[in-house]
Amino acid sequence: MKEKTDKKEIILDVAEQLFSELGYDGASTRHIAKEAGVNISMLNYYFGGKEGLFLNVFERRVSSFRQYTENLNNTSIDPWQKIEKWIASYCDRITTHFCFQKIIYREITLAQRTDLSDALYEMLLKNINEIKKIITDGISKGNFNDVDVDMLIATIFGTKNFIVNATYLSSRVTGVDTSDPQVLADIVRPRLYNHMVTLLKAYLIKQ
Repeated sequence: MKEKTDKKEIILDVAEQLFSELGYDGASTRHIAKEAGVNISMLNYYFGGKEGLFLNVFERRVSSFRQYTENLNNTSIDPWQKIEKWIASYCDRITTHFCFQKIIYREITLAQRTDLSDALYEMLLKNINEIKKIITDGISKGNFNDVDVDMLIATIFGTKNFIVNATYLSSRVTGVDTSDPQVLADIVRPRLYNHMVTLLKAYLIKQ
């Protein structure tokens, strides 16, 4: 069972890397299988083909963060503590799963809509709705100002997209190479966390 799990994880890791570099259309299952050291029939057995593999790559990252946020929602700590913990985890995931962030950006900026893209949007919207619950709960309890929650969500995700996906420009702005995963983890991550905490605290917390 462990070997089966390991093989699946290896395939998912390789697929995430290649989908990030080449896009959905550019990364073939044959290429992914070769890089993962498995035969194409094994890949198809586990994932049912390219679309199933892509959905599994997405679901693996998105569902784990959704579960984390759902668990936060179910704790008894106050809404601002939930926000701080969520931001910390969000910043960690951005810098740890750099390739996946590029896949998200590539997919959400495509003009055409397909059944596959709709499925991806639904996954992302579930995550967005979980963080919205934390914010709206804080508003209803009187912990937070009555803010425009939708625009706040746009600010959070917009900041991430600028840092991770507009790397040439964000590197010039920040003075560090944001295309380097190690720089992201060591330098950008703490700056991003401090910025997001300061920004959201000023916006949400009643003075």
